[in-house]
Amino acid sequence: MRTLVEIPDDDIRWLDKQAAERGLSRTALVREAVTQLREGTSRKGVDAFMGMWRDRSDVGDGLSYQRRIRLGGQER
Repeated sequence: MRTLVEIPDDDIRWLDKQAAERGLSRTALVREAVTQLREGTSRKGVDAFMGMWRDRSDVGDGLSYQRRIRLGGQER
């Protein structure tokens, strides 16, 4: 599908520079950016961060930690 998008001149210059550095066309770079944006907002993006604190010993129980932070570090 083709689409027409208004992009500021500064952004076009930046896109052209990035595309040249990577050996891609501007179109290919924009397609890649859209794909990355979609992945970042999809379940794949969420899954990449699931469990990232599992090995931290300084946090303890997640709910207790959340309450402590919300209270400015004070215990309830």
